[in-house]
Amino acid sequence: EWHPTQTLADFLTMQEHLNGLPFTDLSYCYLGDARNNMGNSLLMMGAIMGSDVRIGAPKQLWPAQDVQDLARACAEKSGAQITITDDPAKALHGAQFVHTDVWVSMGEPTEVWEHRVNVLRPYRVSAQTLIATGVPNTKFMHCLPAFHDTNTVVGSKFGQISGLTDGIEVTDEVFESAASVVFDQAENRMHTIKALMVATLADDD
Repeated sequence: EWHPTQTLADFLTMQEHLNGLPFTDLSYCYLGDARNNMGNSLLMMGAIMGSDVRIGAPKQLWPAQDVQDLARACAEKSGAQITITDDPAKALHGAQFVHTDVWVSMGEPTEVWEHRVNVLRPYRVSAQTLIATGVPNTKFMHCLPAFHDTNTVVGSKFGQISGLTDGIEVTDEVFESAASVVFDQAENRMHTIKALMVATLADDD
């Protein structure tokens, strides 16, 4: 239900690209299936850190109501702005970073793909998606692995099912572009998890 170590890496990555701005000046958007671990964690982390966090997803794929309530309670203390909407344009406008994740998670049957793709097509990240933020140099983020092409067995299979041959949740054009910082994220998993280990294992003395 949660992915806290990934979210630590995500915030370190965004900090590296904020040019010294504090997290209270950070605005980011998550598009896609938002009731999963990444949707939940990015919503909560933004609420804790006082950021402007937007969730763009179909209503049936929004974070659970108890997660929303907890995030809004944190936002009241931190000054965070929370937007949860089924309108991608509203979620995107002004976002410095655009996040997404795979549309079908591990363990889900192949049969859900066709329905999920049909529901989530408006939330697919393309070059036009990044332009829609209205922010110069918007960055793209993904916790990986990503179905951005059909060069793998799984990517090919789901490309045939969906009819999307240039990527599912994100186009290959965006994934391989200069806007993509997905491998910075991957590297930062190591640094943030090491820091977490130090923080939790260090002697209090």
